[in-house]
Amino acid sequence: MGCVYEALQEGSDGFRKRVAIKIIRQEYSKLPQFRKNFIGEARLVADLIHANIVQTYHLGYSDKQYYMIMEYVHGVNLEQFMLQHRALGRPIPCEMAAFVISRISRALAYAHIHRDSDGKPLGIVHRDVSPKNIMLSYTGDVKLTDFGIAKAFNLMYSKEGEIIAGRSDYLSPEQARLEVTDPRADIFSCGVVMTEMLLGHNPFLGDTPEASRDKICTMPLPDFQKLRPDMGKPLVSVVCRALAREREKRHQRAVELMVDLERVLYSKGYGPTNEKLASYLRDLYKNGQAYEDNLAELPVSFALNPETPPQ
Repeated sequence: MGCVYEALQEGSDGFRKRVAIKIIRQEYSKLPQFRKNFIGEARLVADLIHANIVQTYHLGYSDKQYYMIMEYVHGVNLEQFMLQHRALGRPIPCEMAAFVISRISRALAYAHIHRDSDGKPLGIVHRDVSPKNIMLSYTGDVKLTDFGIAKAFNLMYSKEGEIIAGRSDYLSPEQARLEVTDPRADIFSCGVVMTEMLLGHNPFLGDTPEASRDKICTMPLPDFQKLRPDMGKPLVSVVCRALAREREKRHQRAVELMVDLERVLYSKGYGPTNEKLASYLRDLYKNGQAYEDNLAELPVSFALNPETPPQ
């Protein structure tokens, strides 16, 4: 429903900073519900300051359009990362898949327990953990973005039980059944994303959204050991627990998923790091996109003139 542009924020004395500008698509910008969700996202993430979450710097209004100025992540999203592996005919290393989800779990662990300025829990559930919303920077950072359909106790524009929020093939069973969610829904989605990285495809993807939701709720879990023998039993155990259909059998908190993955990754000593991911990305894209663009080469900078938004 939105567009994101790369831009330059310019200040005095030659100050320039590369940023991302997010807006609502023109055809939706006049609809009150979309404006509410957009403003709600900006309010929700304003104080989510974390190394594994894309930062939001400013919400503004210009030319009859709301916009968010956000952190620019120079890299690729996880969907592009997976497509590159498929194009090259190579699997994603198990340790890289586990590392990416361990960092996303770290972001969710922070967001799930975040409190407002009065110390009250916000009750955040992202509800859309999927490959397009996970960014990998060329310096090896892993960042979660797009809280546009996240729910919180004070921001519930999309009423659960009436509509399905999120991509059908990455939903938790409770989302697919139109039930009220809690943070454990995001843990299941992490399990689906990790499965797709490890197997090279999303086994829960159906021919229609309805078919995907049915697979999410009823399809037997893949035989990971048979399909990916190099996974090892400890990693298989973690993935299967994250994919438990019954919430009570899943990891109960995102930090538990993070710790389980880190035990697998670092039990023998040295394991993957941001620097190792950066090196891996350089190899993966060595014949593709350049890594260091000169800011001076960017052809456009945005001039945003603040206006008074509609009441």
